[in-house]
Amino acid sequence: MPDTEFLDTDDFDEFDKAFDSQVVKFKYARKENDSDYILNKNPYYSKVYDKIFRKSLENPEEFWAEVGEEVEWSKYWDKVLDNSNEPFTKWYVGGEINACHNAVDRHVKAGYGKKVALIHDSPLTSTIRKVTYDELLEKTSRLAGALANMGVQKGDRVLIYMPLVPETVIAILASARLGAVHSVVFGGFAPNELATRIDHAEPKVIIAASCGLEPTRIIKYTTMVEEAMELISVRRPKCIIFQRRNVWEAPLQSYQEDFDELIEQSLPHPCVPVEANDPLYILYTSGTTDKPKGIQRPVGGHIATLCWTMKTIYGMDKNSVWWAASDLGWVVGLSYICYAPLLYGITSVMFEGKPDRTPNASQYFRIIEQHRANALFTVPTVFRVLRRADPETVLGRNYSLKS
Repeated sequence: MPDTEFLDTDDFDEFDKAFDSQVVKFKYARKENDSDYILNKNPYYSKVYDKIFRKSLENPEEFWAEVGEEVEWSKYWDKVLDNSNEPFTKWYVGGEINACHNAVDRHVKAGYGKKVALIHDSPLTSTIRKVTYDELLEKTSRLAGALANMGVQKGDRVLIYMPLVPETVIAILASARLGAVHSVVFGGFAPNELATRIDHAEPKVIIAASCGLEPTRIIKYTTMVEEAMELISVRRPKCIIFQRRNVWEAPLQSYQEDFDELIEQSLPHPCVPVEANDPLYILYTSGTTDKPKGIQRPVGGHIATLCWTMKTIYGMDKNSVWWAASDLGWVVGLSYICYAPLLYGITSVMFEGKPDRTPNASQYFRIIEQHRANALFTVPTVFRVLRRADPETVLGRNYSLKS
């Protein structure tokens, strides 16, 4: 191990400054010219990324203007960056945009309607379903029409309490289509947790599924919605229920409407442009440290950046199949199952299952081979689980990872 030498100081404030300023020095082996060098260089270092990163710091307005071109605007911005009220920076000030248009409509208009937008792979129900951009546009626009008929307008909140199914993405995009603010709550949260989020967000409508699935049981979402309704202190919102008829169909209450029936009965609704700094969604923290905190993201800067990352950060092209193994109730899933891949116009895999128990530790490998996934975005825990369940990759090696 190389010796480590800190800047000499007896003052802790000075030490903190020194640390923050990266003045910690390492005594590494010396080259012939006596210059320091790092023994283990980062194998993933990218000159392209380094160049882009430097530009973002040195010419932020020019840089973010280029990022903004990744998406389509109803009205271009007046100013790329307004930092007059730090830390509440505003991006693309005066610009108008719609997230659903950028995730769906523009791809259909460009001739990619037949392209697969979503692959839903559920070993829990033994089904694989593919949803094209055409189907996504049809159902999203009609559900938006249904929500509008229920009184949802720009700026209203819609709370979504559903499992990892394509209809959850449809509900998210239908809300965004109207300029409404969606709040996805992790499916299966207890009634009191759901009630807390309802009280804070005050949604005009809740969209829920009849149930979710675990390897050994069915979780009845509608039961928890009904219990939450007894706990809330705000006005009871209207409710739409997506019936998972191949799993469990819930008896509907008087204030609940059937998801599929509303889509069949409603007319398509056009996209409603919103100002770039209007909120796209509210996503709540888990609540493990006191009450859940609602995190709000602005539309314009968020969707432009997500779209930009798919090529620049993750190296995807327009024919790629992308798989983010997360849940739509968490920021990674919402950003990289729903928004980023669809904004970029590629195929997003939705996996409803467990890495090791549906039915075994081969599933991640199967999905990569079967759906020709080009990238997997997941958490380190998944790899620890797979290693524990199949340490020699006996099951996994039956599949090809060449894609």
